[in-house]
Amino acid sequence: MPPTETTVEGTGMLCLSRHDNCPWSEALKSADVDWTGIQYTCLKILHLYCKVFEKEDVLDMVIRKTCKSCGCDRLKHSVYHEELGSVRDRLGLRESKINHHSYDSPPGLTAKQTELYWSSLAERAPTGLGGATGPAAWRAWRTRALASQLPKQDLSLAHCRHIDENHRKQYEDFVAARNEIALDIGVASQYHGASVDCAGCNKPIRSGSITVQAPRIGEEAYFHPTCFSCAECEELLVELAYCALDGRLYCVRHYAERLKPRCHACDELIFSGEYTKAMNKDWHSGHFCCWQCDESLTGQRYVLRDEHPYCIKCYESVFANGCEECNKTIGIDSKDLSYKDKHWHEACFLCAKCRVSLVDKQFGSKLDKIYCGNCYDAQFASRCDGCGEVFRAGTKKMEYKTRQWHEKCFCCVVCKNPIGTRSFIPREQEIYCAGCYEDKFATRCVKCNKIITQGGVTYKNEPWHRECFTCTNCNTSLAGQRFTSRDEKPYCAECFGELFAKRCTSCTKPITGIGGTRFISFEDRHWHNDCFICAQCKTSLVGKGFITDGPDIICPECAKQKLM
Repeated sequence: MPPTETTVEGTGMLCLSRHDNCPWSEALKSADVDWTGIQYTCLKILHLYCKVFEKEDVLDMVIRKTCKSCGCDRLKHSVYHEELGSVRDRLGLRESKINHHSYDSPPGLTAKQTELYWSSLAERAPTGLGGATGPAAWRAWRTRALASQLPKQDLSLAHCRHIDENHRKQYEDFVAARNEIALDIGVASQYHGASVDCAGCNKPIRSGSITVQAPRIGEEAYFHPTCFSCAECEELLVELAYCALDGRLYCVRHYAERLKPRCHACDELIFSGEYTKAMNKDWHSGHFCCWQCDESLTGQRYVLRDEHPYCIKCYESVFANGCEECNKTIGIDSKDLSYKDKHWHEACFLCAKCRVSLVDKQFGSKLDKIYCGNCYDAQFASRCDGCGEVFRAGTKKMEYKTRQWHEKCFCCVVCKNPIGTRSFIPREQEIYCAGCYEDKFATRCVKCNKIITQGGVTYKNEPWHRECFTCTNCNTSLAGQRFTSRDEKPYCAECFGELFAKRCTSCTKPITGIGGTRFISFEDRHWHNDCFICAQCKTSLVGKGFITDGPDIICPECAKQKLM
């Protein structure tokens, strides 16, 4: 339920902003406000308006517990309009019963100890608006924590609006007992002595560390500053104010909730024996209301939407869908049939042509209208490129580019197996599965007859695997190597020379001709160019006259000397 209660500073009054005699309304009449809609605006928009137009005086006029427009909890806003003061002022306890603290830092610490205290809290440092850190973020956190952990309605009857005369004494006794036996403020000091275990995390507290003691838990109860937090919400306890219960620390709010139910609407404790439990929350009987119209839902039917309850009338007016056929609201007691963001009553879900009911039947949609299978086929159905039959309403269709098939007709032209969601290869007007396409069209090695998937070699216009293209004699791979052929068979240079090449008369090595090597032939003998030299003086005889001398060749000069 979104309460519309407004407290106006300086009056101490609680009012409903919709009433003509609301102090907030009266204040606005005398204020310099250009926008009349500010009286009904969300707290977030109110804050923005005041900042932009420098209307801080207007901002200070109102405190709203929950804004009507968005229903957001005031504690979730960054704006607070009440003077929170110190913890002692907020608690209003007798000095003899409380350990007093000053604003921001624990008292009784030296400057160096205070610095050590804050550095120990670094891992739990809050982040303020806009990513602010440091003292500004801590002050913003303190403001929020005071309002959250120490709610005024838990501290004084003066701030309660929903406790009747019959339960005031119970409230006062509850507060007195809490203050007497549970409420206190922790004492921060620098610990000196043998290592002790933290009462919160059970990890050791070493000598020289800053600790916080909780006298209500026990004189020997020491805590790390980061462990001095509420056992329920796990928030650091603001200015070390705590309540002790069963040996554990709680903030004032959650201490009270361990003992009493709290109304989710007004945030006050419930002392009446009769109250409403709904949505896993507790409510004053008159406070469990429709989020839209504020009418009580106690004992009434309601609908939960976005974690807010609505009466049947409001829910249907705000959220219920309209029927496409009769244009009437589809109430919560009617079945809502939907298709593509359109809705129908069950009785209105009919074929647009023959008016037969389509409930639990196949249907088709065209031009924002729905049709039974027969009517849709007769007017709009397309045909399968495989069998030529129409696609019945609701039939699964397989599409590729401009063509379409029944699921069973979308199959490989060779093996006839349905392709479904498997990969396929189109060729001209036919569809092939990957296996059949490879069998029919893939390139195969002429040596092993297996498919070449990558890195093949072409020789005499025929495909080979690189590993299959080898020397006919030694089987060494010829891919990327020099080779020659004989009788249309490939040979590496070495094997070709050994098997088929002429041999040099001088060095007896093969004359292969690979790489442009030149040679000389005479009668039935052959020489490398470099080997065609005079047997006596070793002078090259290439391009010169020579004389044979048995197996040798000699130049004319050496021949003369040999004859003389």
